[in-house]
Amino acid sequence: MGLFKPSKVAHAHCDLFCGVYDPAQAMIEAKSVYNSCTKYEASDDPVFRDRCITIKEERAELVKHHLMVLWADFFKPHHVEAFPNLHDTVWKAIKQAGEAKKSMDPAVSQKLLDLVGDVSNIFWQTDESKNAGVYPPS
Repeated sequence: MGLFKPSKVAHAHCDLFCGVYDPAQAMIEAKSVYNSCTKYEASDDPVFRDRCITIKEERAELVKHHLMVLWADFFKPHHVEAFPNLHDTVWKAIKQAGEAKKSMDPAVSQKLLDLVGDVSNIFWQTDESKNAGVYPPS
């Protein structure tokens, strides 16, 4: 088996280092968290409300995942130099995703949307985003 063993091992957020990153993934999931909370509040159907909770918790976890991928794989030391608040901004957004996971309050989810928007704003100001991002702001 040693003959077929790779000589070097690479790690990426997917099986193939594609170089494609975009905060839109986190924003889509954060919007889903928010919508799940508002639909939960508008319904009196207990089964539907249970589904809202389940979906919201799954999507909040995905927000955390997508933000951590950006933080760990996309952002580099020179980005921290250019944006001294980068670590704090991403950390707050990840923590807020955890808060949104625990809460059905749309205001908590709105704060998550705002923080993901802050991360997105920093991302799109980087030179690398022009080559790595998929959905630039219009």
